[in-house]
Order: sequence, then C-alpha cells, then structure tokens
Amino acid sequence: MKKTTNTLPVLHLKKVVHRKKVVLAVFFKYNHEIKESIKAIGGYTFSTTLKAWYIEYSDENLSAFKTALQHKATFEEAENLQQVVLKKYVKEKRNLSEENKTVIRNYVNYLKGKRYSESTVKTYFTFIADFINYIKDKPIHTLTKRDVELFIEDVFEPRGMSISSQRQFISAVKHYFVFINSNIEIDFKSLAPKKDQKLPNILSKEEIIELIRVTKNVKHRICITFLYSSGLRIGELIHLKISDIDIQRKLLKVQNGKGRKDRYVPIANAIIPMLQTYMTSYTPKTYLIESLVSGNKYSPNSIRNFLRKSCLLAHITKQVTPHTLRHSYATHLLENGTDIRYIQKLLGHARPETTMIYTHVRSQDLQKITNPLDFIVKQLEQSKKID
Repeated sequence: MKKTTNTLPVLHLKKVVHRKKVVLAVFFKYNHEIKESIKAIGGYTFSTTLKAWYIEYSDENLSAFKTALQHKATFEEAENLQQVVLKKYVKEKRNLSEENKTVIRNYVNYLKGKRYSESTVKTYFTFIADFINYIKDKPIHTLTKRDVELFIEDVFEPRGMSISSQRQFISAVKHYFVFINSNIEIDFKSLAPKKDQKLPNILSKEEIIELIRVTKNVKHRICITFLYSSGLRIGELIHLKISDIDIQRKLLKVQNGKGRKDRYVPIANAIIPMLQTYMTSYTPKTYLIESLVSGNKYSPNSIRNFLRKSCLLAHITKQVTPHTLRHSYATHLLENGTDIRYIQKLLGHARPETTMIYTHVRSQDLQKITNPLDFIVKQLEQSKKID
C-alpha cells in the first residue's frame, strides 16, 4: 500500500499592473483554507480578470503575506518580483519642458493647417506628447528609428494599446519627423503591424427591434434608431445638426464624415413619428442630440453607457458598441438584396474592400452550406432505413 504524503499547496506570487496600480497578485488552485487565510490577512481583493487575489504591492505586504501563510503553503515567486517596477508599466503624468510644449503646440497647428479632422489632431497630439515625454530632453538631431521602436516596446505594449492605435502612432510620428525637418525616414509598412482581420458582431433583426423596444427614453431611442437605420458612425450622430435633416425628402445629410466627405442617407419611415415626438419634447436648438446644456453636442460616452444598459434589458449577450449598429445596418441591407456598391456609398466607405467585409457575415450564404456533420448524420439515417 502506497504511503500518502500531505504536500502543501503552491502559491504563485507575481508583481503585475492592475487597474493602473502595481499589485502583488497571488495565483493558486482553489483551496478553501488558503482562500480564508488570505481574507483573514485583510486588504486583499479577488479579481475575476486576473483570476487571483491581489493587494497593493509593497515589501511590507509581501513580508506579511509570507509570514501569515508560511506553514500553510509554499511560494513560487516570479523572477521580477524583487525588481523595481519600471515606470513604463504605469501611465504617469507628463513632465514636459516649456520648449517641448511649444513644439507640440506648433505641431498641432501644423496638423490643423493640413486640414486633418479634430479627432485625428487630438489623437496625434496625445501620441506625440507621450513620445516626447518618453524621450525626455534627448536632442532632436540624435533621434533614431530605434527610439520609436523602444517607445512602442516600453509604452504601447505594456499599456495594452491596440494595433490600430499603434498604426495611428506611427502615422503621427511620421508627420512629426517631417514637421521638425528630421532626416529619419519612417517606413510605415515595416513598423506598423498588419490590421486585425476580425469580423464584426452583428445583431439579428429581432435583436434590433427588442433593443429599440426596451429603450424607453425618447432621446436614447432616437440615438439607437439613427445609428442603426442610417448606418451612422457615433461621431457623425453627435455632429448631426437639425438643419441636416430633410423630413420632406426623408434624407439626412452627413457633413464632414470620415475622410471629410459629405453624403446623403435615407431616413426610415418608421422613425419619423418618433422624431417628431422627440423634437417636440426636447426642442433641440442646434444639434439633433444635445447635452443638458442646450446647443452643446451630446457626449459619445453617454451613448455608449445607455446602449450598454439597453442591451442588458434586451438580454443581448453579444459585445455591442454604437458601431455594431452600423455593422448590422450594412449586413441587413446586403441580406435584403441591396447592391454592395450602394451600401458603400451609404456608409461613406472610400474603398469597396472595406464594404466587402459584410459579405463574410451574411447569414444566408452561410446557411446554404451543408455542415459535414449533418451530412454524415443524414447518411446514417438513410442507411438505417435501408437496413
């Protein structure tokens, strides 16, 4: 008979960044006694994201933890646990010199002179301000492409920035080097990662109707309905003016859309009574959707927040953003037989390839394909009938 030995559970200790703070995270296979012991120490919180118990990192907290559980578990410490956490892992407040602030202000004016959109200017400003803060007082003439790569490695990757953000940063820094007359040549293709080829989430027609139905606030309902029924981007919706709406012709004019392009899109018949009720109740002055301060644009975050709540009420478990409604509009148009060239114009896409993504999520085409498992089962059923 084999002799059993009682081995102590292993606790993995790591120093990580969580909620923009450096924390001591404790990972282990579920053990009720260990869990209760950690709770008894006090100050620890369980994170479903990390799947670990954590507390703000300090030598005192680490020492107290080991003392409390030294006879109940063994510890495995990550290699970096005793190292000083590099500041690059935590977003810090910029510390820019007056000279650098002037350079950045001039760069912003340069971008405005190139007639870039307000959104692009703001994005490029943020990236370049962070980049200059990162290189500190390093002279401009000594900068190299490697400084750009190090910024990506030390700032973008630890912050978990998206691929699209990284591509935007490379565009921003390319313009910055032109602005400062640098000899550095930035090869966008070699530095920029390829775009994700992710398919968008699509709501069914039934989910769209339920989403509108559960949204009781008229302003919120108007937002959701316009985002879907006219395929608007969230920025296009909040910039939409009352003067852009032609109820008689059942059209709305999207001005200065992406790529500084104007376009007309139809207004659904079903939205007109709701629109008239909204206009009577809220009496907006300038923009169709206004904030509490009359005449001011509505906040995009407010739209995201109430959309999230409406999805919960509608029992929609898919990840839904305002752009999901635009994706759904395009897909439903395609499923209804609308020519993809018209869909491209309605969405304001510059390239047909952008619109072609919706051919990959059109349900009718996918439903026509016979699944091999269904084919096998059908064959077995037929063979049983013959036997």
